[in-house]
Amino acid sequence: MPLVPSSYRAPAFLRGGHLQTIHPAVCRRVPFITTRRERLELPDGDFLDLDWAGQGSGRLAILSHGLEANSKATYIQGMAGALHRRGWDVLAWNYRGCSGEPNRLLKFYHSGASDDLHHVVRHALATHPAARIDLVGFSLGGNLTLKYLGERETDPRLHRAAAFSVPCDLACSSIRLSAPANRLYMDRFLRCLRAKLVAKQPRFPDDIDLAGIGRVRNFRQFDDRYTAPLHGFRDAADYWARSSSRPFLPRITVPSLLVNAANDPFLGPGCYPREEAGASELFHLEIPDDGGHCGFSSGGSETWAEQRAAEFLDG
Repeated sequence: MPLVPSSYRAPAFLRGGHLQTIHPAVCRRVPFITTRRERLELPDGDFLDLDWAGQGSGRLAILSHGLEANSKATYIQGMAGALHRRGWDVLAWNYRGCSGEPNRLLKFYHSGASDDLHHVVRHALATHPAARIDLVGFSLGGNLTLKYLGERETDPRLHRAAAFSVPCDLACSSIRLSAPANRLYMDRFLRCLRAKLVAKQPRFPDDIDLAGIGRVRNFRQFDDRYTAPLHGFRDAADYWARSSSRPFLPRITVPSLLVNAANDPFLGPGCYPREEAGASELFHLEIPDDGGHCGFSSGGSETWAEQRAAEFLDG
């Protein structure tokens, strides 16, 4: 599909990508929808915690969160509420180590860990009666979603997917986030990631070296030193190349929508895959001028992203 024209316009009081990113995350309040927790045991001995809403609808949406977030994130629960009100059951899953309890293994999650999403989808297909299952991902979760859809055969019950604010070119996004203007975001991410390593290190003292961890200042340094070796990659560049969803987009076999705001402070030029959209019958790309990162405020009780996802998935 060619580029999809976008109807989104930010409210007048939200000017610029940074404000559109920060304001919804800090100021928005939504009810917690996915209240029923289930623990999914994984074949490698680890676990994932799944949070459900609804029982027995013919439609199920599986929601995937962003870096160092969890199923309680405002944008996840906002999307869960919007879809649940329209008749979907909802499953919001937490990545390894993100549900409030440390995971069991040395490895945790990363931007390319689509095998874990595969386990969640397989579990949902085996246990939920929905005739149609839709996927929704934000940021890192959007990258997982698009990569998952492009790297393997999909079940006929997988219906559609929507992804928002996706760093589909991880190298490009990492460079952009290292810019001085994005220091606030980088520092927050690294603070959270360091804390997880510090908590895990006593269980794996021979595998996690914390010496000088406070001097790690960007994703290249962190991924070179920790993410790549802990997850079987050669270095940060290898991790980014093999985990980015952009190379998988031409192989997507279900209708999928990617919405990346033009003023998203996390995304560089490689995160706007116009060529792939133009060459595909199934992959749709929408680039609103505004929206920031996981923002898309509407000024009402639902964000534009929630309304847009429901509209697209209902197709």
